[in-house]
Amino acid sequence: MYTIDRDPLLLTPGPLTTSLRTKQAMLHDWGSWDAAFNCMTAEVCRQLVDVVHGAGTHVCVPLQGSGTFAVEATLGTLVPRDGKVLVPNNGAYCARILKILTYLGREAVELRFAEDQPADPAAIEAALLADPGITHVAQVHCETGTGILNPLADISAVVARLGRGLIIDAMSSFAAIEIDARTVPFDALIAASGKCLEGVPGMGFVIVRQSILEASAGRCHSLAMDLLDQWVYMQKTTQWRFTPPTHVVAALHEALAQFHEEGGLAARSTRYGANCAALIEGMRGIGLKPFLPPALQSNIIVTFHAPKHPRYDFTAFYQGVRDRGFILYPGKLTQVDTFRVGCIGALTPNDISQVVHAVASTLCEMGVPVLP
Repeated sequence: MYTIDRDPLLLTPGPLTTSLRTKQAMLHDWGSWDAAFNCMTAEVCRQLVDVVHGAGTHVCVPLQGSGTFAVEATLGTLVPRDGKVLVPNNGAYCARILKILTYLGREAVELRFAEDQPADPAAIEAALLADPGITHVAQVHCETGTGILNPLADISAVVARLGRGLIIDAMSSFAAIEIDARTVPFDALIAASGKCLEGVPGMGFVIVRQSILEASAGRCHSLAMDLLDQWVYMQKTTQWRFTPPTHVVAALHEALAQFHEEGGLAARSTRYGANCAALIEGMRGIGLKPFLPPALQSNIIVTFHAPKHPRYDFTAFYQGVRDRGFILYPGKLTQVDTFRVGCIGALTPNDISQVVHAVASTLCEMGVPVLP
């Protein structure tokens, strides 16, 4: 049995490993109506808008809960009850949007792509031209079921040219992959605290065009998830409508300080890219092949083909790697046996080399051959 004197490192797309400073930010209590906390919320929201260069056109609406809460809130608030949403679907999180729309009673049009293929802007354009009733496109930027990166800028251009609204699920790309609201038009972009900003989970947020948000009155199915009501109340009072995740906000405030100290999005993207390159090279060195070709691979998470060996069992594999200090993620593919390894969080290429060693040691212990 291995003894690890630290928390296991999280090789997942969120929650993820956070820095000591971010953890320490949660050691204090905050009053939800206190002016200091409300100023912190306002500062966090301002900085989040700045990440996508949205000042003057877009506002940030924070929401208690996971990223999926924020996705549902966005669809329920911005899509009219008689609206219709085109969902390019090449993975598990695209499928989740379709499921949410079903619950909301919003009509959806699924545009299917293979799990190893990016969404095609030309196919999206054809679908929009064929159905003038489609009001919105809901696009996942980085589909972390595989790690594939969809061509957001080209899709945005198509949607804008045809006069439809674009809702972006940027859960796993925000703050690591450039999205510029000045050149990539969108109605709303959704992300969360526990992803590439390297905060802790518990707060989703939506960066939404202010004019679009102001026009959404009366649409939402839910009081708790009404983004317009949340935003209007915050503008009037500086407070959250309901009990806020105070410790999560404090951690995110500290994580944003470290994000800027590191060098912002460009530096974070570079570090994640180095992690990704080290991971793929190391895993290839022990005989594990990535699911995606390099041209389609994001620097967020890598899906690997599971070893085709009778002694391989994911549960035993997962536990063996965990015992060595690392937490992996199961695959999300429907037809192929895979597992996933995240590249994001407070990790460096040196951490990644230790992950590869842990994977190799575990496979050897299971009796699954690895390359020398």
